[in-house]
Amino acid sequence: MTFDDPGALRALPALIVGFVLAAAITLAATPVVRHYARRFGMVDKPEARRVNTKAIARGGGIAILLGFVIVSVALLVANSVIGLHFVDRPQIITRPKTLALLGGAVLAVGIGLLDDRFQLRARWQFVGQLLLAAIAVGLGVAATTINDPLAAKGTLPLPDALAVVVTFIWIVGMINSINFIDGLDGLSSGIALIAAVTLGVISLTADPVQPYVAMFCFVLAGALAGFLRWNFHPASIFAGTSGIMLVGYLLAVLSILGSAKIAVAALVLGVPIIDTFWIIVRRTASGRSPFAADRGHIHHRLLDLGLSHRGTVLVIYAVCVVLAMMSLVLSNTGQMYAFLGLLVVFGLGLYAIERLRGGASAVGESLDADSYPLDGSGDAAG
Repeated sequence: MTFDDPGALRALPALIVGFVLAAAITLAATPVVRHYARRFGMVDKPEARRVNTKAIARGGGIAILLGFVIVSVALLVANSVIGLHFVDRPQIITRPKTLALLGGAVLAVGIGLLDDRFQLRARWQFVGQLLLAAIAVGLGVAATTINDPLAAKGTLPLPDALAVVVTFIWIVGMINSINFIDGLDGLSSGIALIAAVTLGVISLTADPVQPYVAMFCFVLAGALAGFLRWNFHPASIFAGTSGIMLVGYLLAVLSILGSAKIAVAALVLGVPIIDTFWIIVRRTASGRSPFAADRGHIHHRLLDLGLSHRGTVLVIYAVCVVLAMMSLVLSNTGQMYAFLGLLVVFGLGLYAIERLRGGASAVGESLDADSYPLDGSGDAAG
């Protein structure tokens, strides 16, 4: 990993400004969103399956969206219209793809807010996810290549039909992975912050360098940092389905557009992705629906071992930071092997924790909040 490209160095001041401005806007907007969320009844009330002991506002995705879209549009205007020209837009990232990123973000929050307010049935939430993926693909966003597992820097092209299928699976899967890990205060937003920064750094250092994509990554990271101030334990507002849909969609699209690609994003977001995989495997093996609710997630296991709410979140943050560092230094092949290794270690770890607990965690099988595909329960569900 090197950081000496003239284009990346020219863009760096604007990226730092974008991060700070997005953080400031979201930091200021979140209390306002919290006020109106309570006023319109968008709250998580205490009940058996949740860890919050009082009603907490949801709908924090609005505040994240404001920071992301306002600053992104401002930077685009300053770059192209005013003529500051601190980033070049790659030819492969057309204006429709940029529209898919920004317009899709707005639509994602709109769909999520419907659930935050009206508690939509799962099938309608799933339809919303498919709609988001369809819009992205329709505007040109597609995973046209994958990393070649036999070559350190090679890629394999995907046929058009397969590229569409992979893109749909990636976007919908990413949204649901963020939802499945969304079980403690600040957990999903903190993981997403680490992922956004990592994708931004890789976009500045990989070959080819893509400061244009890095700009959106750092603006998203800034918005998440501003929101995390209010969302970390003890949270005063939850991201809700609006935040989950927004963050999952943006990370999925940015990983396709940027130099990082899907393989890197899969490693950086290994904890939520692999947690989702093993949860589905365990539920299916026990003869239940893959999307039936339970308390089998990694954060539940760590809580069962006696870690505190905050301690559990910080441990998972630490794992994500290690994975992020690995993604920066490993080759394509190394990233793939690291992901597969993490898959095995994760499964063995869950098995060991369950053995240590003597199966006691099964008592809470019906208490989880992550109904499929989203339950909009916010960061303190579970």
